[in-house]
Amino acid sequence: MGRPRPPEPFQRVYSAPDPPARARRPRVAAVVTAVVSFAIAAAVVFVVVPGGDEREKAGQSPAPAPTGGGGTETSGPPTPSDTPSEKPASPSPSPSVAGAPPITALPASCSTVAQGTVRRLIPGARRQEQSRNTTLTTCTYASTGADSRWLRVEAHLYPPDKSTSPVDDAKGYYNAQWTQAQKPTLEQTVSLSRHRGLGDEAFRWFKVDKGQPTVVGQVTVRLRNTVIAVSYSEYAESKNETDSREQTCLTKATDVAREVLAGIS
Repeated sequence: MGRPRPPEPFQRVYSAPDPPARARRPRVAAVVTAVVSFAIAAAVVFVVVPGGDEREKAGQSPAPAPTGGGGTETSGPPTPSDTPSEKPASPSPSPSVAGAPPITALPASCSTVAQGTVRRLIPGARRQEQSRNTTLTTCTYASTGADSRWLRVEAHLYPPDKSTSPVDDAKGYYNAQWTQAQKPTLEQTVSLSRHRGLGDEAFRWFKVDKGQPTVVGQVTVRLRNTVIAVSYSEYAESKNETDSREQTCLTKATDVAREVLAGIS
């Protein structure tokens, strides 16, 4: 017998190591994630279509989004320009047509006021004074009764053939009358204010004659190159009578002024 054979080497088959086990999320975290996702989806649907279910149940379609001019949407509080004015727009103070020629002549002194108007305002009216020339006319009526009413109409014309700017001349005279009314000497002013919607410009003046129990409503109007003044007076012995006659006197004088303007223009 010979020497014993040495042991053969052991051939081990190679195999890769096993991968680590995947960590599993806890079941509680999965449930929370699902709930949050559902809540977010529901909120998005509610914001995009608010109240949609209620409109569909009622058989109505959702109201369209408001749009501004040109189809652009507007939002937020209105700007001052969007807010309507509290007061309505005032009528135009000037009935003169743009580019209208100057007035060239005045009508007869007492022809611009209808006799029916005179009889209505002045009971038993008597023509007291009348004068006329090319640039100034006056007409005065007085009552023959005990109420001491009177009406005076005065018109000033600035002829275009005697001035290169007759309208400016009339404006200057009108402004002088306005200034004088603010500093009366023989009258006590009760009210004095601009009046829109009569001629090109006008003001109304209610006053009390100093030393006389009479009140006067006067309206002064400029129409292009002419200035007209209408005064209407009534008897008023007490302050209460003065206050109660203010609106009446001014309204009657204004109505006569409109009538005179219609006869001149």
